[in-house]
Amino acid sequence: MFRGVNNISLDTKGRMAIPSKYREHLREEHEGQLVVTVDRDACLLIYPHSEWEVIEHKLNRLPSFNRQARRLQRLLVGHATEVEMDGHGRVLLPGPLREFAGLERKVVMIGQGNKFELWDEARWKEQRDAWMQEELDDDSLELPAELESLSL
Repeated sequence: MFRGVNNISLDTKGRMAIPSKYREHLREEHEGQLVVTVDRDACLLIYPHSEWEVIEHKLNRLPSFNRQARRLQRLLVGHATEVEMDGHGRVLLPGPLREFAGLERKVVMIGQGNKFELWDEARWKEQRDAWMQEELDDDSLELPAELESLSL
């Protein structure tokens, strides 16, 4: 399980070091093979290769005549790029993906269970704060039925 928030710096070539607490697992269980793709929230998603294969299979099984399904396939599968950790635990993020997510020097990597989200640090803080304010401002937000029995 990938969890937690990690502040990371990109180098001038667009490489980032995977936090050390995840490196060994990614090397042992996934041979350092990752897939990076875009997300509708203007961040990047980073999956271990084997996890991505499950997602990609599900995406490819969506009905091709469904407009929303095709858009999702074009975005996620179309931008999916395989990357490999080097000997120093770094991955090179392709320029078009960095551009899509507005990644400059400072980024935030957020564990999401089976994947990571990668955000520009300033955009992450802005979005996180907006989500928190939205929760405070809108008492009418209803929880989906799946979350009604969740206790934190």
